[in-house]
Amino acid sequence: MSVRTTAAPPLPEELTAVLTRMRLPYLRALAPEVLATARAQRWDPAEVLRVLITEEIRGRDEATRRMRRKAAGLPAGKTFDSWREPDSSIPPATQTGLATLEWIGRHENLAIAGPSGTGKTHFVEALAHKVIDHGMRVAWFTLESLTATLGKATVDGSVARAVARITRADLIVIDDIGMLPAGQAAAEALYRVIDAAYERRSVAVTSNIHPSGFDTLMPKTLATATVDRLLHHAHVIVTEGTSLRLSDATDGRGVMPLT
Repeated sequence: MSVRTTAAPPLPEELTAVLTRMRLPYLRALAPEVLATARAQRWDPAEVLRVLITEEIRGRDEATRRMRRKAAGLPAGKTFDSWREPDSSIPPATQTGLATLEWIGRHENLAIAGPSGTGKTHFVEALAHKVIDHGMRVAWFTLESLTATLGKATVDGSVARAVARITRADLIVIDDIGMLPAGQAAAEALYRVIDAAYERRSVAVTSNIHPSGFDTLMPKTLATATVDRLLHHAHVIVTEGTSLRLSDATDGRGVMPLT
């Protein structure tokens, strides 16, 4: 559609009212320009209808993605646009394979373990943004925030509903396991979610220790049951190397230069 340089005449009030009642805000916003262009260029009526409906779909999809990003609680807005693939110790073929998101369609899990600053959270958040871009839902937690969420639900007896709400997401992320001590409540929260998601949803965890060592963080019985379900259908990645954040700071990439 060509861009008009003059303002298009507004829609008749009756048509505006109908489009408002039908809840077609994006179609309504573009309709004056489309109809003016259609008259000037003698479009086929079917083309007018196609353009207007396509704009409504595009607007709704963008609004849904914005809503799902907000609901997901993603931490920092990091996507693959800022991901430095060559700097990561994750094999390139593995990065490419995970970025296809086919594993989510198969309800497989992802566990990334390694030292702090090796890109675990950045990579998983980039995957999460891509999941949302593909029309799916994400729920993002740290182990601490997950424990707090289910702890609040315990007070009013709504734990089952809270877990069901979390597992509506296609991808459930639990970030930075092992950064803080994990007691009985944290172990129970982690188990409940991973058990409920087992073979139904995909779970991605990041940790500074391998999942096989979770029994050093939490009661052994719960840790064993949790890891058994987590790793049964999982891609397990161990990152290596020094902190990318520390390298950025050393190379002067962590801040804007002072003038």
